[in-house]
Amino acid sequence: MSISNKRIDMAFGLIAVVNIIALILCIGLIFLTIYHIIAFEELKTDYKNPVDQCRSLNPLVIPEYSIHGFFTLLFLLTGQLWTVLFNIPLIAYNINRYLNRPLISGRGLYDPTTIMNNDELSRAMKEGWIKIVFYVLSFFYYLYG
Repeated sequence: MSISNKRIDMAFGLIAVVNIIALILCIGLIFLTIYHIIAFEELKTDYKNPVDQCRSLNPLVIPEYSIHGFFTLLFLLTGQLWTVLFNIPLIAYNINRYLNRPLISGRGLYDPTTIMNNDELSRAMKEGWIKIVFYVLSFFYYLYG
């Protein structure tokens, strides 16, 4: 076996490892997004206090964005440009959403004073469902890609 064949085998092995990492992290993002949707549904039905709900949701925003950015960076480093291009729109949306977040004290996106606004709550629910679809499609893409 020549040196170039060993490098090709190692490159394909690295791509497989990156896909497995992304697959596992994507499962985590799916569960995190399901948690967000359930939390918004509880707010919609007045089951939970908005202050408590926002206090539990806001610390999860940065980890969600970081996890998604991390495995997209891994795809970039392994040269999987189509996968990076697939992930860029959600990363751009997340960055835009975070930069234009409401003025609250601390990290996060959700303000307890505005989250009960019907438009804000329906936008958050719609965002959650779109992210679920994206992460499930990503999961199958990473699994079979």
